[in-house]
Amino acid sequence: MKLFTRYLLSIPLLLLAVQCAAEALVVAQSDVIGLTADKPYIHVMHEGRSVKVQQVQDTNYELKGYFAKTARKCPPFCIQPEHVDPRVATIGEIEVFDFMENELRDDKGLLIDARTPEWFNRGTIPGSINIPFTTFSDENSVQAEQALERFGAIRRVNVGTMTRKMEEMGFMNGDSKTDKWDFSNAKKLVLWCNGPACGQSPRAIRGLLKIGYPADRIFYYRGGMQMWQLWGLTMVIPGE
Repeated sequence: MKLFTRYLLSIPLLLLAVQCAAEALVVAQSDVIGLTADKPYIHVMHEGRSVKVQQVQDTNYELKGYFAKTARKCPPFCIQPEHVDPRVATIGEIEVFDFMENELRDDKGLLIDARTPEWFNRGTIPGSINIPFTTFSDENSVQAEQALERFGAIRRVNVGTMTRKMEEMGFMNGDSKTDKWDFSNAKKLVLWCNGPACGQSPRAIRGLLKIGYPADRIFYYRGGMQMWQLWGLTMVIPGE
């Protein structure tokens, strides 16, 4: 029964791999506007279906609407630093594509839309889940605990004083543990929000660091939705 269940779970990934291989044969036609010089598009699983992520195939495309604005009132819409924290890597679109095709596909990472649900429901980056930035304001809240468990963290109870001292000295994988959480098997996270002038994902990242989430498993996509739309990249409406 376990083998059969595992087989069923692997079907969507197998279909995705076959689809990518088949479509790769067509790539040589070369009026395709690619994601990169050698990658015309990628496929991402979103809400149980395969979504093709690509640029708009119209060289006359121009960004319009909210994300075309070049100035907003600051505060609150102030340009964010390149790095949220020196320990956390800031990444661009190419790295997001690689993350989608590797960690996200292999269930070793999560792409997190850290905006409020209202923004998320207007449209999000394929493969993203919505964990609002306010979630990590209180480590002891139900929302924070549920999110951390979803990320692969394990709640710790009755940790002995000697055990903690050994961990703090660098033994027993102590760098990935706190008094309350074991992050040894926690997933890599890419957090993003509305773009370079949005403070929501930076605030979520600072909250995660304060809780003790390993900094080397957190990545900041600073471009966010504004740069994603500027490049004319695929968006999805949750539930559709």
